[in-house]
Amino acid sequence: MKKGFLSMIVACALFSVCEAQFYNADGASSLPNGKDAKEITSDRNATRNLQGQQQADTRKLVTLVKDAAGLVATKGEAAFKELSAPGSRWRQGENYVFVLDTAGNMLVHPDPELQGKNQLGLLDINGKPIIRGLIAAATALPDKPEGWYHYQWPVPEGLLPRWKSSYVRLVKAPSGKSYVVGSGVYNDRMEREFVVDMVNKAVAEVEKNGTASFENFHDPKSIFMAKDAYIFVVDTSGVEHVNPAFPNLEGRNLKDLKDTQGKLLVQDMFKVVRSKGAGWVNYMWPKPGESVSTQKSTYVSKANLGDSWVMVGCGVYLADAPKAAISKIKQPTAPELMALVDDAAAVLEKTGEKAFPDFRKKGSKWFQGDTYIFVWSMDGIRVFNAATPETEGQNETESKDILGRPMGRMLLNAASSPEGEGWVHYMKPEPGSIFPAWKSSYVKRIKFPTGKEYLVGSGIYNMQMNKAFIEDVVNRAAALVEKQGKGAFDQLRDKTGPFYFMDTYVFVTSPDGTELVNPAHPSLEGKNLSEEKDLKGKIFVRNYIDAAMKNGTAWVDYYWYKPGENTPSLKHSYVRKVQSGDQTYIVGSGYYQVSNENKTVQARKTSSKGK
Repeated sequence: MKKGFLSMIVACALFSVCEAQFYNADGASSLPNGKDAKEITSDRNATRNLQGQQQADTRKLVTLVKDAAGLVATKGEAAFKELSAPGSRWRQGENYVFVLDTAGNMLVHPDPELQGKNQLGLLDINGKPIIRGLIAAATALPDKPEGWYHYQWPVPEGLLPRWKSSYVRLVKAPSGKSYVVGSGVYNDRMEREFVVDMVNKAVAEVEKNGTASFENFHDPKSIFMAKDAYIFVVDTSGVEHVNPAFPNLEGRNLKDLKDTQGKLLVQDMFKVVRSKGAGWVNYMWPKPGESVSTQKSTYVSKANLGDSWVMVGCGVYLADAPKAAISKIKQPTAPELMALVDDAAAVLEKTGEKAFPDFRKKGSKWFQGDTYIFVWSMDGIRVFNAATPETEGQNETESKDILGRPMGRMLLNAASSPEGEGWVHYMKPEPGSIFPAWKSSYVKRIKFPTGKEYLVGSGIYNMQMNKAFIEDVVNRAAALVEKQGKGAFDQLRDKTGPFYFMDTYVFVTSPDGTELVNPAHPSLEGKNLSEEKDLKGKIFVRNYIDAAMKNGTAWVDYYWYKPGENTPSLKHSYVRKVQSGDQTYIVGSGYYQVSNENKTVQARKTSSKGK
C-alpha cells in the first residue's frame, strides 16, 4: 500500500519539508519567548480556533452537520426519520446526512445497501477504512469531538469513486447513547480547515504515543494521509523523521533549505512555531510535473515529545495559490530529445569513447542545463555520465527510484527490446538537489567500433506528457499482451512497473466493452462500459473500440478524471487492437490536456539547486 500511495501522490504529490535548530547556549532546547508549556498550549489552541473554513460549500456543510447533530441531541433516535426524508434539507442529491453509532452500525444513509447494517469493514478504493476513519475523526481529540476524514467514494449512481471530505460530530442523545453525525462534499482540494484538523490530530498522537506514532503517519490507510497531503515531523536538531511522500529525506538535516526564490522556508516555519505555537507559512515551490513555482501553504505546530518537542506539519497548494512569473527558457520537447540521442548514438557508433570529452562540455549541444548524455554497458555498468562523473563505474542494474520502481532494469529492458529503444519514466533528484522529480529518459541500443553493445540516453525532468510517450508505452504493452495474453495483466497493473507513471497508465478492454485492466480505477475491472458516456455525453468506450477494430490503431479524445482528481480533463488516448491466440484485446493509454500556460511555455525551473 505504501508504494501504491507514493505512485498516486507523485502525479499530484506535495514537496513538504521542514527544519529546526533552536537551542540555548548550553545546548538545551528552548521554549519560545520564555513561555512555559501551559502558555504554549494556550497559544496553540488559540491558533487552532482562529482557523476557519475557506470555502462557501465547506461552511454550508459544517452548518448542516451541526444542525443535524443538534437535532439528535434534542430529539434523540426520533430524529433519524426526519434526517432520512428524501428531498428534505438533510438529503439533497449527492449531499446527505448520515448517522452512525460508535460500533459502526449505519443508522441513517440514502443507500439501502448500507442502511441498518454494521459497516466497520467498509473500505474505499485504496483500502482506507471508511467507517473506522469517520468514527476516529470524531473521537480522536477528547476536547474536540469533531473532525474531517477524506476517502474515495462514488457519488450516488456514479461510476467512479471520487475524493470525498466528510465532516463528523460526536453527539450524545437524551437516551445516553452516542452517535456520529456527518456529511461530505466531493472535491479533490485540501482546504485550510482540513489541514489544520489533520495536524492537530497528529500533534495529539505524538503527545500521546511518542515516536510510536511515526509508523501510523506512514500508513496510507490512516487519517494522516489524504488526497495529496500528508504529515511530516522534524526534531529540534533539524532532522526530518517522517516524510511518507519522500522517504529519502528522512534522517536528513534540512536546516538550510530554501524555496525556489531563495527564502529559508524551514527557518520561517520554526519562527512561527516558536512565537505562536502553530501557524501558516507560505513559500514558492513547483507542483510535481510543473516547472513554474506556485505558492505553497504549510501549517506547522509544536508537539511535546518527552523532554523535548518536535515540529509537526502538513503542506498544500491551495486552489487560489498564485504562481511565479514564467521563465522564457524552454525545455527540449520529446522529439528534440529523441533527435539528440539519435545524434549521440551516431557519434558513439563512429568514435566510441573518444566522444566523451565533447559530451562533458557544459553549454554544448550535448549538455544543456539538466539535459545531458549518459552511457551504460548492457550489463548495467554506468560508463559515462556528464552530470555526475563520480558515479561512473557503478553497476545500476538493481537501482530503484524513490517509488521503488526498478529504474535500472527498466532502462536496460527498453534498450534490449526488439526495437532497441524506448522511453522510461522514473523519479530521481535533479543534479544538486535533494528532492526527487519525474524524469523521462529516452534510451537507444548502439554498438561501439569495438563491437560491444551499450545504451545511450538522455532525459528531461518534469517533461509534459505527449503522443510520443503514450504510443511508446502502448506499443510495449501491446507486445506483452500479444505474447502472454491475460498473463500480462498483472504486469500492466503493477504501479512500480513501466506501464504506470505520473498520471498515465495502460488499460485493456475487450471488444464487447468489458474493462479488463485499469490500475488507476480497479473498481471498473469486470464492468461492461460499452455504453458509458464521458463527462460531455460522448459514448467514448464504444468509439475507441470501433476505431481500433477498424483501423488497428487510433487516437481518440474524451473527458475523464485524472487519478485522484474530481474535475474532468480532456484526455487524449491512443488505442491498439491486439490479437493473442484466439483472443482480441484493445490496449490503450492516454494523457491529459495541459493548461495553456504549460502548453505554450515549457519553462525550466529558474532555481532548482537550492530547494
